[in-house]
Formats: sequence, structure tokens, C-alpha cells
Amino acid sequence: MLPALVVERLPRLVRAIRCFAGTEVGEDGAILAEELAGITAMVAEKFTNDRTAEGIQRAYFLTVGCVSLGIEHEVEAEDEEAALDYLVDEGAEHAFQSGFRMIKELAALPEDSLVGEYDNDPVYMQRRLKELFVDICSADPNQNWSGPERYEIQLEQRKGVQAIVRAANWLRRHHYEGPVTEADLNAEGVIALAVIFAIEGGGRIVARTGQKDFERLVSSVRKNKPDYEAGWAALMAQVPAQHQQVIADRIQNYREHCTVIQKIQTRASIKTLFAELENYAGSELDADYA
Repeated sequence: MLPALVVERLPRLVRAIRCFAGTEVGEDGAILAEELAGITAMVAEKFTNDRTAEGIQRAYFLTVGCVSLGIEHEVEAEDEEAALDYLVDEGAEHAFQSGFRMIKELAALPEDSLVGEYDNDPVYMQRRLKELFVDICSADPNQNWSGPERYEIQLEQRKGVQAIVRAANWLRRHHYEGPVTEADLNAEGVIALAVIFAIEGGGRIVARTGQKDFERLVSSVRKNKPDYEAGWAALMAQVPAQHQQVIADRIQNYREHCTVIQKIQTRASIKTLFAELENYAGSELDADYA
């Protein structure tokens, strides 16, 4: 069996600098080297440790990766001559800032659909930024680097989470009893409640509930046997276009797999159904009432 071909994929900065080979480096090369040294010193001071050799090496790797990420963003085509021209014309600092801005924008997106008050805490946000910076931008100039691919994967995932969070926040603002304003948010839980309660029909938006109102829902559904599809259509008719895909995806999933919906018209007890509801709604469910 022939060995698999290994495609070399060094950081973009390294590939661009290789274009200096066989040419007179001159002033452009000296300026670029000075810029990269300055960036590395800044990164060591702010993100690693400028007092140790290890800290400076880590800063150097981060500089290589962040500048490379910026080049990938600014110079789309796999044209290393164009990448070198960009570095010479715009400067390594410009490329670094472009790459770092991408990391900051990524860090600002929610990582999962459980959002807490601490997520907006400046200390936590700075730590999250640093972790992403290190995770994506650390690039050994002598080894293959997948930073841009990992960035794109995380960007797509986080945009998906952001869409879920925004849809849940819209549902909260339009809760039938008035806006739900708590800082902590279980976005999937909010959407689950809205989809489950929508089967009753009438278009009432439920983004938070307790056992008493759930008992009322069960009684109403068992008595009136509503058309679930009509109820979901009434919910969708109120949802703005930008949130409809998220809600539609959950409706499709719950139509086939939600145990609460499957059991609500059976002889299952309220206790059993409420326990099932807790699995979907989580912290968005108020289990205590007098």
C-alpha cells in the first residue's frame, strides 16, 4: 500500500516570506523583520511572558499565526507573491490587526446556548479572547497549520448558536405574560417551551412556565385535541423571518422526537409529563408553585 500523500500547509506568513528567496531582500525584508519582531514583543508582554525564552517563543508562534490569519482574510487567492506584496505594502502590523480582529469577533459570539450573566463579564470575556487567540493562532513556522480551517469551523458553529440565542431572546420579549428579563438564558429551553405550548393553538407565545400552567395545557390538549400543525403554523406566523429557520428546525425535531408531545394525550400522569418537560426546558421551567 502506498503511503498517503502529506500536503505541506505551512502558515501563510512563512509561505509569503519564501518568495524573497532568490531575490534581493533589501529594505523591504528588513522592515518586515523589524515589524514582526515588534509584534512578537507586544504579544509576549500582553499574552505570554516577555521575561522567559518560552514566553517569547510562544509569542513568536502567536505572531506567525495571527499575521497568517490576517493574510488569509485579506488575500483570498492562494497567491503567495500577492501575499508578500500585501505584507510589503500594508505592513505586518496591518495583517496582525486583521487577524486579531477576526479572533475578537469570534470570541464575541456565544459558544453555547446556555448564556449566563458572567458571559458579559469583562474579565471572563478577556480570558475567552485569550484562549481563542492561543488555540487558533499558535503556529510553528516549521509545521503544518490548520488555524484558518479551525477558525471557519468555530465561526460557523458559533453563528448557529447565536441564531438560537437570538430566536430565544425574541420569544422571551414576546412572552404572553410580558417580557422575561432574567440574565441567565437557556435558549434551547425557551424554544422548547414555545414549540410545546404552541400545540394548543391560538398563537400564544410561552417562553417560560411553571407546573400550574403546564397542567392547564395538558388538560386543554386532552379535552380539545387540537391540530398540532395548525398550532405550530400560528406560532410561525408571528416569528420574524430571521428567526423562522431555527424555530422550524425545532418544530420538525419535536414533531418526531418530543416525548412530551408524544405522551400528552395518553394516560401518562402529570408528574411523568412534567418530569419529561424538565428535560427539554431545563432552567426555564419554574417547578415551584403554591
